[in-house]
Parts: sequence; C-alpha cells; structure tokens
Amino acid sequence: MYNDTIDFEIRIFEGPQATIKNIRITGYEKTKEFVIRRELRTIPGEKFRRSDLIRSQREIANLNFFNQETIGINPVPDPTDGTVDINYSVEEKSSDQLELSAGWGGGIGLTGTLGVTFNNFSIRNIFKKDSWDPLPSGEGQKLSVRYQSNGNAFRSANISFTEPWLGGKRRNALTLSFYNTKFSNAFNPITGQFERNPSSFIKTSGASISLGKQLRWPDDYFNFQVSVGYMRYTLQDYQFFEDFRNGISNNLNLKLTLARSSVDQPLFPRSGSNFTASVQLTPPWSLINPNKQYETIQDRYQWIEFHKWRFNGETFVPLGRPHGAEKNHQFVLKLAAKFGFLGRYNTDLEISPFERFQVGDAGLTNQFALIGFDVIAHRGYPVYQTSNPKVNPDQQGASRYFTIFNKYTAEVRYPLSTNPSSTIYALSFFEAANGWYSLKEYNPFLLRRSVGLGMRFFLPMFGLLGFDYGIGLDRMQPGQGFKNATRFTFMLGFEPE
Repeated sequence: MYNDTIDFEIRIFEGPQATIKNIRITGYEKTKEFVIRRELRTIPGEKFRRSDLIRSQREIANLNFFNQETIGINPVPDPTDGTVDINYSVEEKSSDQLELSAGWGGGIGLTGTLGVTFNNFSIRNIFKKDSWDPLPSGEGQKLSVRYQSNGNAFRSANISFTEPWLGGKRRNALTLSFYNTKFSNAFNPITGQFERNPSSFIKTSGASISLGKQLRWPDDYFNFQVSVGYMRYTLQDYQFFEDFRNGISNNLNLKLTLARSSVDQPLFPRSGSNFTASVQLTPPWSLINPNKQYETIQDRYQWIEFHKWRFNGETFVPLGRPHGAEKNHQFVLKLAAKFGFLGRYNTDLEISPFERFQVGDAGLTNQFALIGFDVIAHRGYPVYQTSNPKVNPDQQGASRYFTIFNKYTAEVRYPLSTNPSSTIYALSFFEAANGWYSLKEYNPFLLRRSVGLGMRFFLPMFGLLGFDYGIGLDRMQPGQGFKNATRFTFMLGFEPE
C-alpha cells in the first residue's frame, strides 16, 4: 500500500474444459419438457461452451411460448469432478391468438371473422378428454382455423397444421393447408341492390403440403423447404382479366425455398438476420405438349405455366446507447431488400396473368390474392398502376399488374414495452419501391420513395396491431406540400410484405 493506493495481484489458473453433467429446466407449466429440451444446444456429456448457451437462449426465445426477457441460464460448476450443471428457468406466456368480429349491413347481411391460432397445440392428445384444458396443448405444434364472410360478396375458409419436429428426432417441419375462397360481384348497379345469389364470381380452392429440413451446412441456421401446391380457379362472368371472364384454370406447382434465420427473438429482434430465396415452378405444359393448339382462351389458361423467383433479406443492428442504458431501451436499425420476378417458358405465350405482383398501399390481402398475386406493401402510396413514378398515382387508370418488383426499407425502431403481455415499439421508416411489366423496361434505380412514422403492438390474444403514417415523396405536387401526399395505413395479424 502506497499512501492512498493499493496494488492487487490476481492469478488465474485455467483448468480443463468442463463437461456438462445435468440439465435442469424450471418454470414451464403447459409446455412439455421435451419441447424445450430438444431446442437446447447444451447436451450432457459434451464439453461446455458459452456459444451453446447463447444459441440455446435464442432457440427458447424463438419458440415464442415464453417471456423472452426473463429466460434464465445458470451454470453451476463442480471443480471436484470437472463437470458443470446448467439450470434453465422460463416464464410461460400465452401464445394463442383469437380473431373475432361481426356486423350487419343492409343488403349485405351478416359479416364477420372467426379465427383461432393455437401455437402450442398437441394433436396427439386431441382424443384424450383430460387433455382439453381448454384444448390439448404443450407439444409445440401449430393449428390455425379461420373463416371470414362479408355477406354475399365474400367468404373464405382455411385451415393449416404444422408439426415442427416430424418424427421427434430432427427439426423436420411438416405443414398441411387447405382453403376455399369465393369473391362475388354481389352489387347490381342497375337495381342498386345486393343480390342474394350473385351470378358473377371468382372462386379459388386449393391445398398444399410442405416439408422443411434444418441444414448443417454452411451452418445450422439454414433451412431448406420443398412444397407442392394445387389451386383451382373458377371464374363465372367475372371481369378481372381483359379476355378471360369464364372458365376454369389449374395451377400445379413445386416451390423450393432456402432460408437462413439468425434473429435473436421473433417479436422485437435486436440482432441477427433473415434471408429467403425461393423459386416456384409449374410444369412447362406447352413444351411437354408442343402440338397443342391454343385456339380459345380456355385452352390458354386451362393449365397455367410460369416460374417465379423471390428474394427477401433483412438484417437487424443494435445502435449505440448511452453508458448504463438498459438493453430493453435500445434503438435497433432494420435494413431490408426484396425482389420478385415472374417468367415464362414459351415465348409464344404471354406471361401468366396469375401469380403477379401487386405493389403499394397497406399490403393487406384482398380479392387479388385469390389469383395468387403477391401483395407487396408500400407505405405512403396507393396501389401502383404504372411503373412511372412521375405519373400521379392517384389519377392512374387500369393496371396489368407487374411481373418484376424491387423494394428497399430502412427502419429505426425503439421499444416502449417488452412485456410479453404487450410488446410495443415505435419506428421511423424510409422506403423505396417500384414494379415493372417486363425485363425490357426494368430499371432498379427508378423507385418511388416515402418516409414516415409508425407503431406496433403485439397482444397475446390478437397478435400484431400496427399503424403507419407515410409521406409519398413522389406524390408531392408543386405548391401543395404534404397535403395530398400522405397516407395512413394499418395492419392486423401480420406484418405485410
């Protein structure tokens, strides 16, 4: 000791790497223990690594069954035998969602939506009476059932089921889905009344099956998915395509998807990234049967053919915070880029009118999704009807819809609440996007731009609720400022593309 200072000498002797002995998990109630344990990267008998603890915490958080902010990991070493016990603690939260609305309109009749999503379902116990509390749950499966009706104008029913660990030993996800939708022109402009049995409609029925597998190379964040889908479109006196109003079209396709996800948690990611590349293919019917004559519209659209390419990428970067600030109150930068292209096999045939891209507005699913359109949102703009950003989008004519699109997004997010009962964050955004009809006119630098502010609310029973106020910079007219260039949009249930 010298006056008012003291020197410390610390000696550290590194022993052999500890071996994991026991894994203990506490705090779960509804979820079965094996659902948590199969996600862990710390395995008894293997050597202890801090990176395995971090990865295990991420996998538990991404289950979305537990409070992501209170996941506890406590290693307990035993120097006498060179082992370490690891104690995990979790706090269960509700992950199921309910969607319920009803109304009555003059001439339309009863309207409403009933939808339920069980994110921690157990189909194995569905016939066991004592497992219904109120539903069989705890095995990590997902069951979604939804029915929507707008009276005589629209009805939609769909059901899907996902088993994330087919066979129970590896992360092989099996998904089955079925749907049936009908959109009618129920309003008769001559009588001014809604018809009970409208004669003009488009009906879509379909089913799909997909199998996803976690890859080990280049790393185990990668996933590869194969899906087969069939859709049947029935049009009766329905004016959507210029030359196709009556008939039946079939869409049989194979979709291959390669994805990588390393985000730290699903609701409010602070780090990591998501990348998805996919190709969707129909058989080249016109090349398989080159002698077929396409004399009628029904011949041309009986079996539609196309190849569709998609790429989505987004990354999350935590921004610097003042010294001593908590992680829960940290700004996060999100950067995203999206691309889509729809092509054809036979240059003698037009590109399929189905499966195109609708760009603009809030991105909520509408009747255009009935014919396989990918609905791409752009805050601050109505639905695009031309690829020229200099044309006022509020005064455009009919659209052919796009075969190519680009979209870029930058968001700065700030969490207001990370409580599992109500995750809330504010955001500011910049977006730039556009769509084109062909490769000849494609210009990736010709974009529509917008800026704005938004809010997101995640409620356990209702899922996502979001609001955005966007300013379309290319909608601004000389001398009018922001007056006619702003647009308020909202979202419910999911984040639009």
